[in-house]
Amino acid sequence: MKPLAPTSSGRLPFTLSGLCAGYRACIPVSIGVAVYGVLFGLLARQKGLSLVEAQSMSLFVFAGASQLIALDLWGPELPVFSLIATTFIVNLRHVLMGAALSPQLLRLSAGKAFGSLFFMTDESWALALTRWAEDRRNAAGSDGAFLLGAGLAVYSFWNASTALGHVLVRGLDDPARYGLDFAFTAVFTALLVGLKPRRADVLPLVAATVAALMTARFCPGKWYILAGALAGGLAAAASSPAPAKGGQ
Repeated sequence: MKPLAPTSSGRLPFTLSGLCAGYRACIPVSIGVAVYGVLFGLLARQKGLSLVEAQSMSLFVFAGASQLIALDLWGPELPVFSLIATTFIVNLRHVLMGAALSPQLLRLSAGKAFGSLFFMTDESWALALTRWAEDRRNAAGSDGAFLLGAGLAVYSFWNASTALGHVLVRGLDDPARYGLDFAFTAVFTALLVGLKPRRADVLPLVAATVAALMTARFCPGKWYILAGALAGGLAAAASSPAPAKGGQ
C-alpha cells in the first residue's frame, strides 16, 4: 500500500480506509472487551437497571471501568459525590493518554479530534499509539481516522455485549466462579505485549508498578490508578534524553 503523504497544511489525512483499518485492527481486542461487556449487562440487571437504562449508560457514557464502578456503588441511596469522585480519579489517566497522542491529534480539526477522543478507550489508544509510532519509524504517513476506527470497534462490541448480558445471560450469580472477572486483566496484559516495551520503558513500568502497588496498599479507593500513571509518566520524562541544542 502506498504511504499516505501529509497534506500541504500539515493536517493528517482522515480517510475511510484509515477508519476501516483501525476497526479491523481492534476487532481481536474488542472480542475480549465484549466479555466484560456481557458482565456489565448481567450485573446491571442484577442491580435492577432496565435494559434501556443499562444500554443508555453504554451508549452515552461508554466507560467500561467507570460503568462497573458505578454498579458497585449503585443502591437505593446513591452516593453521588463518591461516585463522581471515584470515576473522576479512574478516568484521569485519559489526560496522559491524550497527551501521548497529541502530536497526531493537533494535526486534526477540532471536530475530528474531539469526535475521536469520545470513542477513545485504553484498547484503541494502545493500538493507535503503536500504529502511529510504526508509521513514523517507517517514514509512512499516518491516517488520523485510525484512532476513531479502533474506538468504534470497541464501542460496537461493548454495546452489543451489554445487551447480550442483560437479556440472554442467566444463572451467573457469581461471575468470578467462571473467571469472567479476569477479563480486564487479560485484555490489559495483551495490550502491554502489543505495545512491545523497549529497554527505555523498563524504568517507567517499574515506577508505575511500585507506585500503584504502594498506593493500593495504603490508600483506600482508586488512587492507585492515578499514582501509577503519574509515577510512570514522570519516570519516562526524567529518563528521556534532552533534545539537542538547535533541534526541533
